Order: sequence, then C-alpha cells, then structure tokens
Amino acid sequence: QVQLVESGGGLVQPGGSLRLSCAASGIVFSINFMGWYRQAPGNQRELVAGMTSGGSTNYADSVKGRFTISRDNAKNTVYLQMNSLKPEDTAVYHCYTSGPRGNYRGQGTQVTVSS
Repeated sequence: QVQLVESGGGLVQPGGSLRLSCAASGIVFSINFMGWYRQAPGNQRELVAGMTSGGSTNYADSVKGRFTISRDNAKNTVYLQMNSLKPEDTAVYHCYTSGPRGNYRGQGTQVTVSS
C-alpha cells in the first residue's frame, strides 16, 4: 500500500518561511519522481516543484528563487523549503509521486500566508 503523508503546514506571516515534509511508504522511493503541487479554492491545480531520482529539479515560475525541493532517500522523505512567502502562496500543498508502481498523491497540508 502506497502512502504519502505531508506535514509542516500552518499559518505564517508574509515574508516568513515554512518547510513541508512528505514521508513515503510502499514505493521504491529512490527511483521515483517526487513533487509538490498546490491548489487554492477556486483556482486550478499548480505544479510547484518536482525532483527526479537523479536529482534534477523544476519549479513553477511563481516560486523560482523562493522554494527549494529536496529529498532524503535514506528517510524516504521529500521536502519543500518555502521562503519569502506571499499571501498568494496560500493553498493546500500536496506531495505526489510517479514511478513503476504508478502515480500517487497525499492528502495535503494547508499553508496560509496572512498577517
């Protein structure tokens, strides 16, 4: 059974930082593509960041220079470091994975950026 469990969301002031974590199980983590997407009420899903098994990364233009994706294969965990947060970053952030066992996503963690 594949499980992706996100944590680290919360309320933060504009300009602040958060680090999201996603613990994966049921997959061969080291060979899977890992990524994050977000969705705010009334908005389309936005792919935020992704990382291949080889370490290549890609980011949405809206977060380049502010967000960093990383992974720890020993811990089966992917992270999203979010700096200089803006109110428009407010959304539910979901971890997702793609690999030999298919595509899966987590339940999400809420990030709210507000003063």
